[in-house]
Amino acid sequence: MASMTLDYRDGDVALKGVLVRDEKWTAGPAIVLFPDARGIGAHALECAGRLAALDYPTLVADLYGEGVQARDMTQAGELMRSLRADVDRWRARARASLDALSRQEGVDRSRLVALGYCFGGSTALELARSGAPLAAVVSFHGGLASPRPADAANIKAKVLVCHGAADPLVPPTDVAAFEEAMGRTKVDWQLHAYGGAVHAFTNPDADNAGTPALGYNEAADRRSWVAMLGLLKEAFTQE
Repeated sequence: MASMTLDYRDGDVALKGVLVRDEKWTAGPAIVLFPDARGIGAHALECAGRLAALDYPTLVADLYGEGVQARDMTQAGELMRSLRADVDRWRARARASLDALSRQEGVDRSRLVALGYCFGGSTALELARSGAPLAAVVSFHGGLASPRPADAANIKAKVLVCHGAADPLVPPTDVAAFEEAMGRTKVDWQLHAYGGAVHAFTNPDADNAGTPALGYNEAADRRSWVAMLGLLKEAFTQE
């Protein structure tokens, strides 16, 4: 497996993502992975490696510029809120990452996927709502509220939301509003809720966060990964 820093830009902002792929890979679909609010970290890179091992080269996106990683959760929240405050800028930042991936040699631009974790899951959904050319979108324990929920009608991709049913950061009202907005569209979407799972359920380090709002759930992690692989297979083999 090979990983490299990929330099790209969003206007005046210099971005430094990490592209992970099998050295023997030559051509095919590819994935842009949006990390959680802390920026590019071990969890996102580990997931990218697992995807690359399945012949899905994966760009771990830089959402903040210069590969910035938050020093703690307080700074992560500040960085996240700053980007999220302007939905057009937020979507443009995500699109810059997708475009950088699509420019890589061998990438099939008709089979691009966006997925993300926590804030990254929210980002993947906002990218889809912008009408980006995606085959599939997957959100793992991401926020579901959107500044422009009606933009769900712009989604071109198959959508999978993997949600912790006990997640206090994404309350039932947000889930209901998301389902209502998606229900008004013709989008192929599904939402899986995992009983007992809270926020960040795919990340083993979540148990060390010191808050009951975050926690690892092995069953939800495993089942959501299997659900994602099923969606990718379906999206990539569609006639």
